[in-house]
Amino acid sequence: SARVSSGPWLSLSCAEFADPAKKAALVEDVRRALYCSKVCSYAQGMSLIGTASNRYGWNLNLGAISRIWKGGCIIRAVFLDRIKKAFDKKADLANLLLDADFAHELGERQDSWRRVVKVAIESGMGVPAFAASLAYYDNIRRASLPASLTQAQRDFFGAHTYERTDRPGAFHTEWAK
Repeated sequence: SARVSSGPWLSLSCAEFADPAKKAALVEDVRRALYCSKVCSYAQGMSLIGTASNRYGWNLNLGAISRIWKGGCIIRAVFLDRIKKAFDKKADLANLLLDADFAHELGERQDSWRRVVKVAIESGMGVPAFAASLAYYDNIRRASLPASLTQAQRDFFGAHTYERTDRPGAFHTEWAK
């Protein structure tokens, strides 16, 4: 396959982790990053289920869903007890990441998570689940998202206009001038 026969010009560089202490630190960072990514995965899933429940009037109990999954599903993780507890404390919890316990844990672990993604990128290794969940975590905590570049590109290529944060309305720029 093209992936295997890419040749030495696409080789990975991991020599930095030959030192046992650095390797042990990286292993701990990966463990912490995996936890954070797992929390984000559940947060996204529960948020989707909650949004659908609200939209279609299903009146689902997300804490009960966690309990049901634990009892009869392949997921049977003890971690589901923590999710149930979060939704039992606040049934209308909009996102698991807004639970104080989970927010605190991810806050404590985020430096490890960022180091893992950084090291992977610098080493030429793809870590799509870690990177995507970190982006989700960063974006969900922002009051406004950085959509300015996307809006500018759409306006440049198709005169679709853009919105500004300093005043209301739709704007178009003659980019070629």
